[in-house]
Amino acid sequence: MSFSMNVSPAPLARIHQILACLAVSTLAGCTIIPGNQAYSHRDESDVRLPIQQGDTLAPANVKIKQITAELIIDMFKAARPPVGDGTSSAKVAEKNNPRFSGDQPGPVPEYRLGAGDIISIIVWDHPELTIPAGSFRTAEQAGTVIAEDGTIFFPYAGVIKVAGKTTSEVRSILSTKLAKYIEKVQLDVRMVAFRSQQVYVVGEVAKPGIQQVTDIPMTVLDAVNRAGGFTPDADYSRVLLTRRGTTYLVDIQAMYDYGAREQNALLEQGDIVNVADRSYNKVFVLGEVAKPGSLVMNKKRSTLAEALSDSGYINQTTADPRWVYVMRGNSDTPELFHLDASLPDAMLLADRFPLRPRDIIYVDTAPIVRWQRVIANILPTAQMLNLTSQTYYPLFGGRQPTR
Repeated sequence: MSFSMNVSPAPLARIHQILACLAVSTLAGCTIIPGNQAYSHRDESDVRLPIQQGDTLAPANVKIKQITAELIIDMFKAARPPVGDGTSSAKVAEKNNPRFSGDQPGPVPEYRLGAGDIISIIVWDHPELTIPAGSFRTAEQAGTVIAEDGTIFFPYAGVIKVAGKTTSEVRSILSTKLAKYIEKVQLDVRMVAFRSQQVYVVGEVAKPGIQQVTDIPMTVLDAVNRAGGFTPDADYSRVLLTRRGTTYLVDIQAMYDYGAREQNALLEQGDIVNVADRSYNKVFVLGEVAKPGSLVMNKKRSTLAEALSDSGYINQTTADPRWVYVMRGNSDTPELFHLDASLPDAMLLADRFPLRPRDIIYVDTAPIVRWQRVIANILPTAQMLNLTSQTYYPLFGGRQPTR
């Protein structure tokens, strides 16, 4: 048995009602709209953000600031040389340790001997007290090794504790002890090998490993250079220095750009220098742009105009350039900025607006595009309902079945 369906025109009142409801919902910003809701015409954030209030974090709405010439002028007036990114748990070491600064006044501290170091002791006019190096013995082989307990043995002086002392102090002690046996003692104490103190350089350097501390004071930059220098992926502004259980943030980029020599710390025994990679220094470009995604900043230098251009610029067919936002939540007080880019010369303001790591750039959607997306999602269902309402079924006497 076979039958056929006959489709005839029917009133579209039901479909019209559905579309009318959708139009009202769209204009009202109903959540039936796919994607993000419109972010226009707002004075503050709808989402409450964590804001530092005293010693505690508290949720609150954030005011939206307009990106204008006045705002950029104020930002430049308040600008200071950046120190790190403000988000690391590392602290500024010079506040707690005055020796941290590479630009400190006064003499540089002398090298202190330790277990494993090799020194050479020469007593003039008394070769029997001086171990000859000979033609087949190196200075290290002929030198005196400091024992694990920090002592050395020398004829007529006996066992002497030298760990923690300088070569000048050791020379004074030996001269005093040998003066009982030798008239007008003349002796010299020299360093032969530095083996007791090391710093560890890891992360984004060419040759990570151990660097020996010598009598030449070593700074953070010295240690990095001895390790082969920074790699292309290194973040010069995020060098972490760990000393005695405390981690400090060292901003070498600030020293390069602003002459902040206090960032170039003097290193001590056991310090760990960790050069972070720059994958943290990203900005995120979202919304109606040609290529949404994340961008890695080059030495933390980027502007709003650069980020938009690197993302293929604003999508000319779907974006509403009046509503370009920069959301900055990577600080104690989150900030929201708005740029009206409907006129091309607004890009001059965008090129003067500096970005920071983890900034989020969002380009809003044009209202007509939102409406078109609603129609595109609902139209198949509306067509199906319309077709169902117009279909006649011969088995039911040309009427639609009823329950």
